[in-house]
Amino acid sequence: MEVVVGRIGKPHGIRGEVTVDVRTDEPDRRYVAGAVLQAEAPRGSAFAARTLTVERTRWHQGVLLVAFSELPDRNAAESARGVVLRAVVAADEAPEDPEEFYDHQLVGLAAYDVDGTHLGELVGLVHGAQDLLRIKTLDRREALVPFVSALVPEVDVAGGRVVIADRPGLVSPFPEDSDEEGGE
Repeated sequence: MEVVVGRIGKPHGIRGEVTVDVRTDEPDRRYVAGAVLQAEAPRGSAFAARTLTVERTRWHQGVLLVAFSELPDRNAAESARGVVLRAVVAADEAPEDPEEFYDHQLVGLAAYDVDGTHLGELVGLVHGAQDLLRIKTLDRREALVPFVSALVPEVDVAGGRVVIADRPGLVSPFPEDSDEEGGE
């Protein structure tokens, strides 16, 4: 199974180091010397390598700098700009922090509200400044739920369920306004 762990940014210096937009909570685990990462070039890119081998890493002003064996100089580093990096993990592997999850662990979990009412199924995640859970509701709508403890108080991977502190308009629809039905 592959998980996205970063995206290559701009070159740093002349020796082939690149900045990496880290997309993992475990950079010290994924970017170790000798680690081989899958490389996916952006559409239209001439970058041809399918894998990149981590040679060394260092943090510089809060940015991860990585030297890959396949990028010996600044020109090679520039050609890798935008490459998405993936790590291969065992299907049963879990993050070291028990409060963190890989996407593949969550997709397929049944979604329930805090009272035990079945809301639907977790069908995916949207990553960004705030991670969102994509819930396919029982009436076939899709709802996006911010993945924060106030709204998602329980994730039980082993039990196959996620609990959502639902409120009207989050997963369940707003209740019908009785004045609208009467109409004038």
